[in-house]
Amino acid sequence: MTDVMVPERLVAGDRVAVVAPSGPVRGERLEVGIEHLRQWGLEVEVLPSVLAGHERLSYLAADDKARAEDLRNGWLDSSFVAVFCARGGYGVQRMLEYVDFDELVAVPKWFIGFSDITALHEPLNARGLVTVHGPMAAAVEQLGASVGRQRLYDLLFEPTGITDLLAPAGGRTLVGGVAEGPLRGGNLALLASSIGTPTYAPPTGIVVLEDVSEDAYRVDRLLTQLLRSGWFAGVTGLVIGDFSGADDSGLVSAVVRDRLEPLGLPMVEGAAIGHEDVNLAVPLGLPARLDATAATLTPLFS
Repeated sequence: MTDVMVPERLVAGDRVAVVAPSGPVRGERLEVGIEHLRQWGLEVEVLPSVLAGHERLSYLAADDKARAEDLRNGWLDSSFVAVFCARGGYGVQRMLEYVDFDELVAVPKWFIGFSDITALHEPLNARGLVTVHGPMAAAVEQLGASVGRQRLYDLLFEPTGITDLLAPAGGRTLVGGVAEGPLRGGNLALLASSIGTPTYAPPTGIVVLEDVSEDAYRVDRLLTQLLRSGWFAGVTGLVIGDFSGADDSGLVSAVVRDRLEPLGLPMVEGAAIGHEDVNLAVPLGLPARLDATAATLTPLFS
């Protein structure tokens, strides 16, 4: 089993880097998010490619190599203790060939992001590094929601004080039972599109799934792809987060039940993890205990 590496908790005065591995960022929105980080006593530096733009492809923050270089520079610079992603969007998969993940995990530090950033969490978690699936620097909606903001702060500054990762929003039992194992997962579409690539890393343990703007039939297709590939073979439990912006949320829930309940794994739905205003940060890669009957998710920091 891969050793678990938990980065050192943050303290006021720490320096953090902001990178943009995916889409472009609006400067004014980024500044609002950065102000929250500064209120925590952090010194924040925005790396060059975040606001650079791409010459031809407007949906990318910058050239692939430039985005990868900023990630590497921010990570390996010993003056930074954490790397925050500015936002998601699309683009991480394009730059993965330029990232040396063994080089990064040799210098454990907090890495924060979600959605498209799942493509970076997956290989980092597979190497044992605990990362944060949670609000990003320019995610005003998430950082502006007091519950989500407090969870992110607690996870980075006072992690051992967290006793239930689903609280205070809670969850609903779909399949009762108890499961243990490292937390893995993230964005469903990114996990499915990773299959067959060099960074593909089938999970073992408890999986968190969320997505945005995926209608019910597409959620069905994505889950079916994971099922047919054997992706769930090592999974012990399931936490279903938000599936925002779908055509019919009830139909999406029905799809999740239809596809995943037959696995017989302890499973909860309705976790406040994903693209809603309240986005509870969770430590991917960290061992946890899911009591699906009680709808609790306990982080196991030691």
